[in-house]
Amino acid sequence: MLRLAQALDSQLCAAMERAFPQAAAEARADGRRLDPQLAAASKPEFGDFQANGALPLAKPLKQPPRAIATAIVNELAADSAFAELCLEPQIAGPGFINLTLRPERLAAEVAARLGEPRLGVPAAGEVSGGQGDTQGGGTPAAPVVVDFSSPNIAKEMHVGHLRSTIIGDCLARVLEFRGHPVLRLNHVGDWGTQFGMLITHLKQVAPEALITADAVDLGDLVAFYRQAKQRFDDDPVFQATSREEVVKLQGGDPVSLKAWGLLCDQSRREFQKIYDRLDIRLSERGESFYNPYLEAVVTDLEATGLLVTDDGAGCVFLEGVSGKDGKALPVIVRKSDGGFNYATTDLAAIRYRFAEPPTGDGARRVIYVTDAGQASHFAGVFQVARRAGWIPTDGRLEHVPFGLVQGDDGKKLKTRAGDTVRLRDLLDEAVERAGADLRRRLEEEERHEEESFIAHVATTVGLAAVKYADLSQNRTTNYQFSFDRMLALQGNTAPYLLYAVVRIAGIARKGGDLASKVDASTLQFSEPQEWALVRELLKFDAVVAEVEQELLPNRLCSYLFELSQVFNRFYDQVPVLKAEEGARPGRLALCRLTADTLRLGLGLLGIPTLERM
Repeated sequence: MLRLAQALDSQLCAAMERAFPQAAAEARADGRRLDPQLAAASKPEFGDFQANGALPLAKPLKQPPRAIATAIVNELAADSAFAELCLEPQIAGPGFINLTLRPERLAAEVAARLGEPRLGVPAAGEVSGGQGDTQGGGTPAAPVVVDFSSPNIAKEMHVGHLRSTIIGDCLARVLEFRGHPVLRLNHVGDWGTQFGMLITHLKQVAPEALITADAVDLGDLVAFYRQAKQRFDDDPVFQATSREEVVKLQGGDPVSLKAWGLLCDQSRREFQKIYDRLDIRLSERGESFYNPYLEAVVTDLEATGLLVTDDGAGCVFLEGVSGKDGKALPVIVRKSDGGFNYATTDLAAIRYRFAEPPTGDGARRVIYVTDAGQASHFAGVFQVARRAGWIPTDGRLEHVPFGLVQGDDGKKLKTRAGDTVRLRDLLDEAVERAGADLRRRLEEEERHEEESFIAHVATTVGLAAVKYADLSQNRTTNYQFSFDRMLALQGNTAPYLLYAVVRIAGIARKGGDLASKVDASTLQFSEPQEWALVRELLKFDAVVAEVEQELLPNRLCSYLFELSQVFNRFYDQVPVLKAEEGARPGRLALCRLTADTLRLGLGLLGIPTLERM
């Protein structure tokens, strides 16, 4: 109901200005407006919306809030557009104005959404009169950068990459659906000291891996990486040789570059297998991409006077952030040996992403999806970028932190041997368990299905269960990973919602094409269960817009689950297929719209739906 809410907000604001012209003039002089403080009603009995703007006006106007609310309501009574939208406003409590939309307007909103692909969700800018894909004058809108997944070359993707990959993909889908051009960037770890030590080690134990593609598999490469790290930590001679190899790589030595390219290509192909399974789209832009821009970061920071030398290292000392000794903490930009680090690369990335084309992406919103353990790092890097002047005045730089994936013991999820769980193995097990559950159900129901059907359903349900279990949690908290919970057909789970779509779509199909022939004038709703479902369906656009701004996918999950619950109450308490002739088309239309809303909502989570289960 975003458009209706905006219309109400404008009407309320105009009524406040007519009722209190002097206060409105003073607000305009300060660059403000009289704010109606319009919000969704907290309880159904309060209507659809609640305006609380009378309360903050009490002190400056020196009037009781109820008197202010009465004056606003009196002005609304003279507004014919408001009368067409709402029933008579009610003043409650100290001065709240409760607003209930007219039934015919609600029915018209439902009719407008039937068969409409966006289900009433406007493209970004449409609600305020703009366009989703252009700025003023027809200029293409600035892209939104979503930086997520970011595995390391020569390492396998593990459960620790799960949340960044799934959350980042969901946020990108929502932003794209809202009409924003989105750059889905995979900031892979493909540069730095680790390559020096790995190449040095491979030259001695598996030199063929440095000249021949796929001479060793990724599992062996991971083992070689661990061995190289151990030698780097224990052997000063090996450490010195590794650093020399890094210098060669950074200097463009053709032998080193070929070895590096082969290692990156092999890891990249393995990563892509995971992304293909999860239907994740990403553009790789690793740390190596920013290597040519690192010197410019230092030059910029020196020019602004932010960079200082401390113990031989180039640092920017943070404002308002101090260590235990009370001294300001530094962000090290150039190490004492002249080398660069992660902070330098991240600063170069921020600088490039906000810079205008052709020397940058021209973004105005940049979102980083990483674990909460990196919050301090990004807070420091973001502060340096702002002080350096790299973020435009209308730019938004946001860290989207998430908690750990835990086992039943409340600790980081590990294998029984204590190793990190490979993401590939976790997804395999989810599909296997979903398949076993399906076969058990088919046997109980004495149903026979083709193996292709079982494989398709098991894959869809298994992967959906993993995604939804993650996205349905508040991303800022840790959560316990449980196959039993996430694969359950009851509760707030993917299997439950997938089954709900199948069931509701089946009801709509049984009703024939009646639902497609209705319009606002023929929709007849009389039962409270119908109106409850109507109002829940019309919340979808606001929920999507909220996820776009707050970057919390669990809000969408909670909405979809609540919608399924409201539908169940409607279907259990009101006849649909056997309804009276006048009521049946409207009720079938609600079934169809519910199924469409669940499908679209799950699609924004990255979850495809099924025709049968």
